[in-house]
Amino acid sequence: MFLSFGIAMALGAESVGLVDADIRTFKRVQLDRLFYPVVVLNYDFSKAFYSRIMDKALYGRVKRLLLDPLLLALKRKFTESREEKMLRLIDFLLGFNYQLSGEVVFRVDLLKKMRFATNWGVEIFTLIEVYRKASSPAQVMFSMEPFDHKHQDVSEDDESRGLNKMAIDIVTTLMNALVIEEGLEISETFFRDLAITYQAVAEEQIKKYSDDASFSNLRHDRDYEEYMVRDVFRNSILSAGELLTSPYRMTERFLRFINSHPEFKPFLEKGLAETVLSVERKIKESIFEFPQTVSWERVYNKLPQISYDLIEVVEQEKRRLS
Repeated sequence: MFLSFGIAMALGAESVGLVDADIRTFKRVQLDRLFYPVVVLNYDFSKAFYSRIMDKALYGRVKRLLLDPLLLALKRKFTESREEKMLRLIDFLLGFNYQLSGEVVFRVDLLKKMRFATNWGVEIFTLIEVYRKASSPAQVMFSMEPFDHKHQDVSEDDESRGLNKMAIDIVTTLMNALVIEEGLEISETFFRDLAITYQAVAEEQIKKYSDDASFSNLRHDRDYEEYMVRDVFRNSILSAGELLTSPYRMTERFLRFINSHPEFKPFLEKGLAETVLSVERKIKESIFEFPQTVSWERVYNKLPQISYDLIEVVEQEKRRLS
């Protein structure tokens, strides 16, 4: 994906679109609708939204059951603590009808500045980058008809696969942005409290989905969605929190332990505590690094000739295949 952006810009593209590869019901007119705000109306970013109803059942589970309740839970916390900077980002994300859609268009001036996550958090990280760097984002109703993607397994017992893996990546990506980029201070109990608030909000949302499904004559398994919230997505939030905060808790407990036993005094005098804190700082840097690209702006800065090199490779491929 990242390389294709560079090729498109090298070939003179003024706007570049990205469409999920697993769409089963894609039509050309949808591409026209997606590009229209950028090409015709002079927006610098557009993102698609659409219905996730198939076979008379509600889909879009990660958006409905994880992301929306999580953002609403964060909004409650930040409203109570009056953290206006965090609230502005959360409100921006909540303003999108389908934050996890993979169908987007960038004006090239914006695309050059963008970084991209290389895990399941790519869509939420892209929106966070747009929040920081775009002046005029737009949303496009991509399709009046239900939109069908390949559906992922939940993978309740395996955090490395399916919706379980997707949920952990989304939460860690979002929290990384809040902590590192926005300066959020998180306490030892932050994720535990967040998980409790999230579950309450998610259960409120599920009741609304159940009522909507009943009114619209759609199939909806309320019990299973409550199970997903309680036993999968809530645990995903706690797992992400454990990943991000456990080194600090371990350091605090270890320092308390060695300072309370006189046997460690000779080692403390030789700098044991300072060494532990130094290692903690290194761990912090690695923990809050998640897989992402640099921007093409940085690439051009380091490799000024790369556009010409990319064009040459494209021309060689044309000759080879002609």
